[in-house]
Amino acid sequence: MNWSQAKINDFRQTLLAWYDREGRDLPWRRDHEPYHVLLSETMLQQTQVQTVIPYYLNFIAQFPTVAALAQAPEAAVLKTWEGLGYYSRARNLQKAAQQVASDRNGRWPTTAAELRQLQGVGPYTAGAVASIAFGEVTPAVDGNAFRVFARLFCIPDDITKPKTRQVFETLIQQVIDPKRPGDFNQAIMDLGASYMTAKDSDPAHSPVARFDESLKTNRVADFPVRTPKARPRPIEYYALAVRSPAGWLMQQRPAKGMLARLWLFPLVEVAALPEATPEAAAAWFAAATGHEVRLTPAPCPVVTHTFTHQKWQMTLLAADTAAFDPAGAAWVADFDGKALPTVQKKLLSALSKAGRLA
Repeated sequence: MNWSQAKINDFRQTLLAWYDREGRDLPWRRDHEPYHVLLSETMLQQTQVQTVIPYYLNFIAQFPTVAALAQAPEAAVLKTWEGLGYYSRARNLQKAAQQVASDRNGRWPTTAAELRQLQGVGPYTAGAVASIAFGEVTPAVDGNAFRVFARLFCIPDDITKPKTRQVFETLIQQVIDPKRPGDFNQAIMDLGASYMTAKDSDPAHSPVARFDESLKTNRVADFPVRTPKARPRPIEYYALAVRSPAGWLMQQRPAKGMLARLWLFPLVEVAALPEATPEAAAAWFAAATGHEVRLTPAPCPVVTHTFTHQKWQMTLLAADTAAFDPAGAAWVADFDGKALPTVQKKLLSALSKAGRLA
């Protein structure tokens, strides 16, 4: 940190004056209710603001208080979350609500350190809730804060390294406005989402352009420093859309791991089969369930879906069978009653286009 106190004060005033004029009008900013802040910050993980807004409003309508969320059936919570992805966020959010409502008798932790004790609350979310809802003078270091401050100070540390967070937290702690810490953190979020974006940024017109060392030295593109992400690992599956008079066969995913406890057509990894053919997938199903299926002689659509670390390529196989009592699965006639991940919705869409869903 090489800024004088006068420069720090100038930066705070400049940033917050801009935020007061042009800060985004978002539904979760209309009060400082910690439940609203925690919900919004949880939804905003890995998800764009414009996508989150309708989900946030609907979620609040369904579960208006932390007590209502704590008491709700998990299936109802997941159904309301449907389409946002990363369903572990919803489960962790409900567990955190249960901690507040039951374990703490409705009393919220008020510091970032205490908030970290809630399920699923990491350092950024804890900092955001503590500063916005409770006025604690503490940083909220997310991707926006990394980008903004890396450019302002030309910080050479790799932001993908865990130890780098402490570098940024220490620096921001010296700059954050002690009178308006929540607004300061939200102003940094807005700055990183507008003039100082990861791509197509406009730093020359930023309200803090005169403080931006990377702009002055023509090195904006060099910051933040990060190790490139590894490409998602491709995995090939057969997705078995098996129908009986009782409905479509759906399997519930394991309690831990990707898409935990959500419902999906049975999947078999192609690499696990003796040969990569629909017939081999049908034979696998028969061996796993004890029941034969009749494959439909129709085009086999291929559906792709990319997660953070995996890219699934699923060849969809439509099949018919007699009804049986499926272990760890269920026959589903009405998909509206289940919380379906986006990947399953893609499979249903492909099935519908192939004329097999009706």
